[in-house]
Amino acid sequence: MVSKLHAVCIPYPAQGHVTPMLKLAKLLHHKGFHITFVDIEYNHTHLLRAREFGLLDGLPDFRFETIPNGLPPSDDDNVTQDTVSLYQSLLANGLGHFRDLLRKLNDSDVSNVPRVTCIVTDDELLFPMEAAQELGVPCVGLWTASTVSLVCYSHVPRLFEEGLTPVTSASGLTKEYLDTVIEWMPGMTDIRFRDLPTYVRTTDPNDGMLDFILKATSGDITASAVIFNTFESLERDALDTMSSILDPVPVYSIGPLHLLADQMEDDRLKHIDSNLWLEQSECVEWLDSKEPESVIYVNFGSMAVISPQHLIEVAWGLANSMQSFLWIIRSDLVEGKAAILPPEFVTKTEGRGLLASWCRQEEVLKHPSVGGFLSHMEWNSTIESISAGVPMLCLPNFADQQTNTWLACTKLGIGMEIDEDVKRDQVEMLVRELMVGEKGMEMKAKAIELKKKAKEASNLGGSSSRNLDNLLTDVLCTPIVRH
Repeated sequence: MVSKLHAVCIPYPAQGHVTPMLKLAKLLHHKGFHITFVDIEYNHTHLLRAREFGLLDGLPDFRFETIPNGLPPSDDDNVTQDTVSLYQSLLANGLGHFRDLLRKLNDSDVSNVPRVTCIVTDDELLFPMEAAQELGVPCVGLWTASTVSLVCYSHVPRLFEEGLTPVTSASGLTKEYLDTVIEWMPGMTDIRFRDLPTYVRTTDPNDGMLDFILKATSGDITASAVIFNTFESLERDALDTMSSILDPVPVYSIGPLHLLADQMEDDRLKHIDSNLWLEQSECVEWLDSKEPESVIYVNFGSMAVISPQHLIEVAWGLANSMQSFLWIIRSDLVEGKAAILPPEFVTKTEGRGLLASWCRQEEVLKHPSVGGFLSHMEWNSTIESISAGVPMLCLPNFADQQTNTWLACTKLGIGMEIDEDVKRDQVEMLVRELMVGEKGMEMKAKAIELKKKAKEASNLGGSSSRNLDNLLTDVLCTPIVRH
């Protein structure tokens, strides 16, 4: 009797990484895999708190396991952990903890599960790839950001060679420097230095995040394949570039993952969710009372922080635009302070504005009343907005969000960017243009066209659906042959 295939799925432990990995794990489970989903203990505690008690016990063939993150306890366990510290801790301690877990899973005297046959890891984690090699099983890397961002990250060594990074000094980041066009990056016509992931703006040659990037991108050569949460017609040039860079490692575009997952008719999986914060159901109820495409949805994601001044500027821009809005404000959104809005703002926007701490974003973006999205441009938010046919105002914060803004505004024509030095007058003007202006209507038409293409890709027989089947046949269901 052939044992069931068993995939161990391990995301980088941040909300924007956990969400797509869980979607992929559900898809693999739907295809017949036994799933072990691995998270750090800190995140799992948040999940248990945000979800109804007992729901994360999983199913007999979809189980959750945890490993320590190696960091000291936080004074405030309601905030996202520091990215660099978390990465460095996992780099130092992750392999040992993960080995122990794999031994436990493969020990028939301890666990009553099939032997591990493959590992699906966040592409930014290197230790699961090493563990897979030791175990002799395939390991697939899931790149949870945009493909265009990985093209940029893959060329960081060239940026060093060209003397563009590290920057000589903070004062060297002039407008002229930021506007430098990078002419040699394949598939990225007219991209500027300011459009690259923010980590290249450092003045420190030993910067922790640059080290992170160099190590993370070098790990792809040990993977059996690399998956992208995108679809072919959205990022064709970048996918071709990465296919060439990673050759002979195969590349599979399997996205939007949430659209593929939505097609599963498996009620057992619907209650398994990944939000680290408790959603407020009244968001959708409030949207139900609004006219079609009359509401701008505002959300800066799970990790981005803004200054108190920028919070006020965005607030008054929304208020003065006279447009209806749903604004998600996390408890840790404002850097070093509580997110407090002036009473005058609340009074002026009464009846046309709703403030909430978290929501089901996919459901909100698909709601008929939502006509625009003011976003920080993290990739999950970007591709969910594209899939819903919703144009965007872009206020990127850090990492690849600048690159996703370039993609939306320059390549796709579905976004407009707010200046880094946020001013209420510009926010007001752009919100109005997005919601009721001529350019907003043009962007909406382009977004609707991309929505159709996303659906075509994810439907049965579409490119992403075929790529998922090919991944299973060619990689995840194929044992490693040792020479």
